[in-house]
Amino acid sequence: MSRTVLVTGAAGGIGSAVASRLAADGLTVAGADLRNPELPGVASYTADVTQAYDVAALVRRVIREHGGVDVLVACAGITEGTPLHETSEGAWQAVLTANLTSAFLCVREVLPGMMARGSGSVVMLGSVLHRTAAPGLPAYAAAKGALAALGRQLAVDYGQYGISFVTVSPGWVRTPATESRLGAGDLDRLRESNPMRVLGEPAQIAAAVAYAASPEAALLTGSELVLDAGASIVSPASLSRDAHRERMGLPPLLAD
Repeated sequence: MSRTVLVTGAAGGIGSAVASRLAADGLTVAGADLRNPELPGVASYTADVTQAYDVAALVRRVIREHGGVDVLVACAGITEGTPLHETSEGAWQAVLTANLTSAFLCVREVLPGMMARGSGSVVMLGSVLHRTAAPGLPAYAAAKGALAALGRQLAVDYGQYGISFVTVSPGWVRTPATESRLGAGDLDRLRESNPMRVLGEPAQIAAAVAYAASPEAALLTGSELVLDAGASIVSPASLSRDAHRERMGLPPLLAD
C-alpha cells in the first residue's frame, strides 16, 4: 500500500523537486503551498501553513482524501533578513513564523495519526547557514538552528511510537530564488567556496529527503544531514590561498 506524504512549500524550488521525486518513487503526494502547486502526479492544496486553522483544515482534508499522513516533509520557509540592529520585531517574527512555527504547526497536526499507527517519518528542511553564517540573516539562522534542535528533541520524545525525525540542511542550492538574488559572479564564488566546486541542485536535496523519509532510514532519527559539498568543514583560508593549494597539488581557485 502506497504511503501518503504531505509536502509543504511544494511550489518552491526545493519543495517542488521533493514532491516530484516522492511522486516518482510511488508515494501518494499531497503538495501544499500559498500558491497552488501544479506538479504532475501530485495532489495540490492551497494553504497558509503559518496559520493553525489552515494547517488543521489541510491535514483533515489530506486524511479524508488519502487515508492519512504517513510522511511529513516541511519545506515551507523564506530566506529574508537584515543585520540585527536594523531588524524590526515584525520582520524577526515573520521569518521565524515562516520557517519554524510552520513546521511546529504541521508536525503537531500529523503526530496523533502517526502515534495511533505506530509509524511515521518527519523530514524538516533546515539550512547549513545556522552552522556557517552568512551576512545579514540572523532570524533565518536562528530559525534553522531551532529546527535542527526541534528534530533532535522530537526524535527522543516520539521514537517510542516508531516515528523518525530528520533535518536535511542544504548549503547553497541553485534555485530560481537563489539566482534572482545573486549575480553570475556571486554564484561562481559560492561554487568555489567548497571542495567539490559545485552548487547544489534541487534534485540532489530531493534525493536526500527521499531517503530520510523512507522506512530504511529509521536509524537516522535525530540526525541532521548537511548537504553543502563540504563547505562547512573546510578552513576558508586553505581554500583561498593559491600557494597552499599548489603545495597540495590543487589548481588555483580562480584562473586569471
